[in-house]
Amino acid sequence: MKIMAKKLYQLATGVALALALSACAHQGSAALDEVGVPQVPATLSVEEADAKLKQVASEREAAENEFAARELECYGKFFVNSCLDKAKEKRRQILVRLRAVEAEANHFKRAESVRLRDIDLARTQEDARLDAEQRAAALPKPVKVVTPEPAPPKPEGKSVAEREAEHAAKVKKLAAEEAAEAPRRAAREAAFARKQADAVARQKRVARRLAERQAEADAKAAKAAASAAAVAVPPAK
Repeated sequence: MKIMAKKLYQLATGVALALALSACAHQGSAALDEVGVPQVPATLSVEEADAKLKQVASEREAAENEFAARELECYGKFFVNSCLDKAKEKRRQILVRLRAVEAEANHFKRAESVRLRDIDLARTQEDARLDAEQRAAALPKPVKVVTPEPAPPKPEGKSVAEREAEHAAKVKKLAAEEAAEAPRRAAREAAFARKQADAVARQKRVARRLAERQAEADAKAAKAAASAAAVAVPPAK
């Protein structure tokens, strides 16, 4: 009984696996056009793209599991290489279709991200423009500045009254300067007179000393002459 149950279980497993392989093969071939390029329906939303990517991951895992099971089955057959080639080709077709679906979904998500970013950028620029317009409208209007008219130019040259006032100021200044200089000038003149008197007195003293020295010299010369004369005349007998 156990042996029969085991054989029936193996037979059921084999039939289920064969049906799964047949279904996958039919799905893979239906996804190719006349030249062998996978035909992928266009994605219309990010949610649909995410669902496709999730489905691709699930089907890829199922294809790898199917190939692993088929590979083990091929090693039990006489034409091993032929069986393995068919299993590999089946897996290749499925993976080609899944890669096409995956690439289309990722491309849609990237394009949608760029589109949303451009919308946000345009909205930000529009908000900035409106804000600038509101600030410009809120600014107070410029106040008109009235420039006063310049004063009429003064006539060239000075008036008679101005010249007379300047002359009187100069005369007053000279008088003040002379009054302040008079004591200093008197002191200088007195000092000069003292120097002159001192010079005259000094000259008189010098002349007197010279006369005294000359008198002394004359007296000495006379005395010497008298002495010489007395020696030269002999006494009378």
